[in-house]
Amino acid sequence: RASYASNRERYGQRVLRRSALYQSTGSLHSDGHSSNSMSPAPSPSPTHNQIRSKNNNNSNINVKQFSTPSQRPHQSLIPQDVHHMSTHNHISNHNNNRSSSLSGSMTNLTNSKKWNSTSDFRDHSPGPNNVQRRMPSGSLLSLRSPFGSQQNLDRSHRHGTKDAVYNPDEGSVSMYVRGRPTQLFVPSSYSEYYSLSKVSPAPPQKLKLEWVYGYRGRDARSNLYLLPTGEMIYFVAAVVVLYNSEEQTQRHYLGHTEDVKCLAVHPNKLVIATGQSSGHDRRDGRPHVRVWNSVSMLTIHILGLGDFEKSICCVSFSKADGGNLLLAVEETSDHTISLWDWQRSDRGSKITETKCSNETVVAAEFHPLEGGSIVTCGKGHVNFWQLDSTGFTLSRKTGLFDQRDKPKYVTCLAFSYTGDLLTGDSNGNISVWGRGYNAVTKALRKVHNGPIFSICVLKDGSIVTGGGKDRRIVEFDSLYRRTGMEAELPEHMGSIRTISQGKGSQLLVGSTRNSILQGTFELSFHEIVTGHVDEIWALAVHPQQSQFLTADYESRIHLWDSLSHTSIWSSDTGEQAQSACFSNDGEVLLVGMVCGKWMVIDSRTREVYGLYQDGSEAIQTVRFSPDGKLLALGSRDNVIYVYQVSDDYKKYNRLGRCMGHSHFLTHLDWSADSTYIQSNSGDHELLYWNANLCRQISNPGDMRDTEWATQTCILSFNTIGVWPESIDGTDLVSASRSHNKKLLVTGDDVGKIKTFAYPVTQPKSLCHVNGGHSSQVTRLEFLSDDSRLISCGGRDTAIMQWIVSSH
Repeated sequence: RASYASNRERYGQRVLRRSALYQSTGSLHSDGHSSNSMSPAPSPSPTHNQIRSKNNNNSNINVKQFSTPSQRPHQSLIPQDVHHMSTHNHISNHNNNRSSSLSGSMTNLTNSKKWNSTSDFRDHSPGPNNVQRRMPSGSLLSLRSPFGSQQNLDRSHRHGTKDAVYNPDEGSVSMYVRGRPTQLFVPSSYSEYYSLSKVSPAPPQKLKLEWVYGYRGRDARSNLYLLPTGEMIYFVAAVVVLYNSEEQTQRHYLGHTEDVKCLAVHPNKLVIATGQSSGHDRRDGRPHVRVWNSVSMLTIHILGLGDFEKSICCVSFSKADGGNLLLAVEETSDHTISLWDWQRSDRGSKITETKCSNETVVAAEFHPLEGGSIVTCGKGHVNFWQLDSTGFTLSRKTGLFDQRDKPKYVTCLAFSYTGDLLTGDSNGNISVWGRGYNAVTKALRKVHNGPIFSICVLKDGSIVTGGGKDRRIVEFDSLYRRTGMEAELPEHMGSIRTISQGKGSQLLVGSTRNSILQGTFELSFHEIVTGHVDEIWALAVHPQQSQFLTADYESRIHLWDSLSHTSIWSSDTGEQAQSACFSNDGEVLLVGMVCGKWMVIDSRTREVYGLYQDGSEAIQTVRFSPDGKLLALGSRDNVIYVYQVSDDYKKYNRLGRCMGHSHFLTHLDWSADSTYIQSNSGDHELLYWNANLCRQISNPGDMRDTEWATQTCILSFNTIGVWPESIDGTDLVSASRSHNKKLLVTGDDVGKIKTFAYPVTQPKSLCHVNGGHSSQVTRLEFLSDDSRLISCGGRDTAIMQWIVSSH
């Protein structure tokens, strides 16, 4: 402590003499592209054909009971709620794109090059249609990297990690992390030449988004469509996905900086509009609407930046005039509706805006046959809007229900081919509003048992509806008569959130459990996109194969194949999952639960070898020693539990408890010789342990030359450079080192993934930044061959697979 105080005084005298100042690593971003997201056609997993079976995809785990008290822990089971921060993401390496001329001709789809993602192009040429020139150079919302110029790059490293001081006599670096004084010891091999003033360059390797697992169906509407390219378009987190199920490829639009909330397709089927939520960052988390080309992936216009205050819940293109106007509904208290001439200037031109409703608005659409006519609906209302002859004023008529049939919610709307308005409601009824009327002209009662979440009018004029409770899909002909064709989704798939026309007679169905299904009434429906339903906090990568496991707070675990991008199997653990790891041979899985239980599972057969419990709080992190003889579990009760492992990872006997942290465990790593453990806690403390003795190492300087088998601890000498200036420490959530020890990636609580050259021992360390997640990046792991990185989002429920590229 005295030494640290002395260092602080020495630092205060020295800082006045500094001639070159640098900014912290939180801003030291390279100006590389954020992602290239074209995925190759899949190759079969080595074990995929052996394991995968349609009948086994959703079986439950049968828990094997213990026969002796020594096998079953005696603590009582007390489930605990675990609270985690969840903010939204800020995308740093943005799409460096240019505006393209808009054409309604469908020939553009064949004449234009299909780009893989928003990061596949870069244009520096000036021009009247170049959106980049209008955006602030320092804004992450600009279409060019904010660090694209030498001036900005020079500005980006003016300040180092705040208060960091190197003591060459002790061979240690002292700094503050969230107000806690921390002393990190420099390895002996560094001591002669180590200097805080050096700048560590970013690595040559970058991440390119290859695949996104999941779909946002739990709370979004009308967000699934088929494009003429053969791709279905939908969104999850801050990514818009274009997925070709036949070719098994994905492309990704990465222009958004927060959760994508709504989506609309232009009448020419080429242009897309997507609206995003508001975030915590005053500059880069601002809500707005992005209009972009689905073939070239170029951003054409950005609307409402600085005008909108709250999230955008609805967007729609006009149809009767060929799509010249765009409407947006903002989630303010009065749900403001605004109309835009979206093609005028880079940021469009707002024509008018008005209060829509004090109640929730769930849908807003232009009438397909009547110019300037709009319908909105939501809680307790249907409103008919008309743009007057001047083109600057919206007038409203309230929809009139029969008083006895007035629903609590009008949950969806669509238009028939004759121009009638069709609305579904929370009572399971469909109301037909004749063209030109603001009153119900026909009612179809009790079509569904519970709310109707989607009405889809098909090309032949027939109508399909989806139940939000009964999971049924019901077909009507163009005269609103039942055809007798119905289907029901399996319970584990959830209810219908949205329905749209697929290829031929096929339908695309988005479910409330974040799955997408495809099929027909005659041949039934099968799942083509699988997603998690709740926060994902558990990730484990197979040590030899191309497989990884994820688990969520909804008690669901999935084993995925990273080559075919499919779920090999899924099961219900019965408890919320918090952490997971594979045994060193890949044959056994260990899953830690929120309630303090942990489960040992055969990774092939899903047989449960054992169920244990340590305390009553979450098992935050689990990891086997490199020699496979010990297991360490870091708990939210501030304790590391150490177990002896035997019988091919099937039997466990507790060796002891490592007690000394004053806050819950967040990360731990084993030494390469399986002797020591380093651990981080929620209050940013770094401690070292002798694993066999379960005893804390009293002199951390003795550990300076220890080689670590992994690097998940975010606070250590090897990760000094991942900490930005003045950070309170809560931003960094996860970290992972590549197996070849060349890269370190970190995930934060606003959705950014940063890639550093390992070790990150300089406070001034450059990095590459990727966005896509819209909440904290809870886990990161490299696949066994380091060719790819897997990242998991918390509340965004997304899993993202990144290619590690040197190009």
